[in-house]
Amino acid sequence: MIIVYHHNNSVSRVVGAPDCILDQQDNRSITQTVLKLAQRYPTEKIVWCCEKLAPNLNIVKIKSLCHHQMMLLTYSLDRSIFLQNQIGYVEQSPFINVNKKVQYPTWLMSTDVGVIDAVILNIFVSKIKADRDFEYFLNSIAKLGMPKGLFCYSEPQLLVAPVTHNLEKKLNYFTLFRFVKQHYKKRWLFISLLNFIVFEKRFPLFPFLKAFFFSTRRGVEINFDSLQVQSVEEQIKKPTIDVVIPTMGRKAYLYDVLKDLASQTHLPVNVIIVEQNQESGSVSELDYLTAEEWPFDIKHTFTHQTGACQARNIALNQVSSDWVFLADDDNRFVATLIEEMFVKAKQYRVSVVTTNYLIKGEIQEYNLVHQSGIFGSGNSFVQSDVLTNLRFDTALEHGYGEDTAFGLQLRNLGHDVIYFPSLKITHLKAPIGGFRTPFKHPWESEKVQPKPSPTIMYVLLKYFTAQQLKGYKVVLFLKMVKKESLLNVISFRKEFQIKWEASLYWAKKLKP
Repeated sequence: MIIVYHHNNSVSRVVGAPDCILDQQDNRSITQTVLKLAQRYPTEKIVWCCEKLAPNLNIVKIKSLCHHQMMLLTYSLDRSIFLQNQIGYVEQSPFINVNKKVQYPTWLMSTDVGVIDAVILNIFVSKIKADRDFEYFLNSIAKLGMPKGLFCYSEPQLLVAPVTHNLEKKLNYFTLFRFVKQHYKKRWLFISLLNFIVFEKRFPLFPFLKAFFFSTRRGVEINFDSLQVQSVEEQIKKPTIDVVIPTMGRKAYLYDVLKDLASQTHLPVNVIIVEQNQESGSVSELDYLTAEEWPFDIKHTFTHQTGACQARNIALNQVSSDWVFLADDDNRFVATLIEEMFVKAKQYRVSVVTTNYLIKGEIQEYNLVHQSGIFGSGNSFVQSDVLTNLRFDTALEHGYGEDTAFGLQLRNLGHDVIYFPSLKITHLKAPIGGFRTPFKHPWESEKVQPKPSPTIMYVLLKYFTAQQLKGYKVVLFLKMVKKESLLNVISFRKEFQIKWEASLYWAKKLKP
């Protein structure tokens, strides 16, 4: 392990590399020093830490925190991190609103303290410019590397004790627009400018124009195929698993799911089924649950109350195994699915796994293991202890956004969602199912129909930054206004605002 200490944007000392001589010609540039150390010591972890935090650096913990090669961990003490919250104008992913109390997935990196394997730096050294601004360089490699399989986190445990630090950074418009130009599609530059004009009453024209002189980095080929990921941490060798399935009116489809589970090479202990039928006096139609022999215990609950959130919560209350498979009643999968999932979970030491989830005939587009911005309640595996105080938000019942909200709850508790493309589940999208019973939300009878859906607005208000909400509003407006004539734009804008206000009103009335 090599530690680079820095002060006032230059290297002050290097620890752990006795033959390292600071290059005066580079003016002790942090980026150049870190890259030279990585080339000289390709099997080491490279740590950086500002001098004021040196007494708090958690040296003994770093190896267990950075437990495989494909990790980049940093932590920022500043109230305002790189690019501040304004990056939310162009990105509505879960990776922006960082919970700094837990390990949180994000590409927003810091120079305060951090660690990365030298081998990762050596992959980037020939791909992108070694920016003299070390913070820009770190955020660039994280933004480029994250979709390719680099695991990037804000990690508070890099420091051994809480540190009081009230420095607030000012937003650098030149840096922001340059970053947007180099890492997003060109249209986001214009959308960024529009957001500043509309919401901040600012017109940073010169930074906007200067950004066009920088070349994009979006097409840079980053390949980590030469690296073999294997966590140094051990997990339970033979974990147990329960399966949770809500169902309603899909008797034949559910039977096929049970048959697939019965053929698993790693059998579940319990299959927990919550069957719903709102018809008064109705009874269960799942006669095969007791008529046939199954190689696992079936816990069956029948209820007249409908709703997938409520059904899954009932099932989660009955879980007793180490892991939970959150499944749908119209899935199909191979006999090795659960066994292969455990192999991957152990290899990467992760607590939440989501799978490839395609319908028949759909082409697989995402072929790399990576930190997913998506969570699916019909194709995911979660460690049970993660779910102790976590349930699906019933405010979103019969609406949209419950999967997104559940994934955000997981991340805010310090549990990342990892996508494994080799784990495949086919989603049949059965013609019966989904919203199978009519459910009328109170706003559906109103003269003014809210836009977006209040359940979507509820999630945005609860989990996203103010800038992300505003950015979402601008993008939604631009998508909708394209259908209008130029003569109708002003009246459409007024109508759009009324619908937006209606969505805000109803979203705030939703309660779990």
